[in-house]
Amino acid sequence: MADEIKIDETVDITDVVCPVTFVKAKVALEELDDGQIISIHMNDGEPVQNVPRSIKDEGHKILKLINNEDGTYDLLVKKVGD
Repeated sequence: MADEIKIDETVDITDVVCPVTFVKAKVALEELDDGQIISIHMNDGEPVQNVPRSIKDEGHKILKLINNEDGTYDLLVKKVGD
């Protein structure tokens, strides 16, 4: 399918709280090559409000935010180079 997204890396930040959620996501993103895609698994609430905005502010591209209907979300992000 043309709309399928190939995920290169996955990080689970459901076990940490803000602001560590963004720090953990940022470190995982830094380990990727430009153009690679990461799936960030996070809890509803502060992480969903803050992590996507912070990642976008860093210059990366938010591809999709998926509600898992269980109190968690998966954020798909494409790493953008400097």
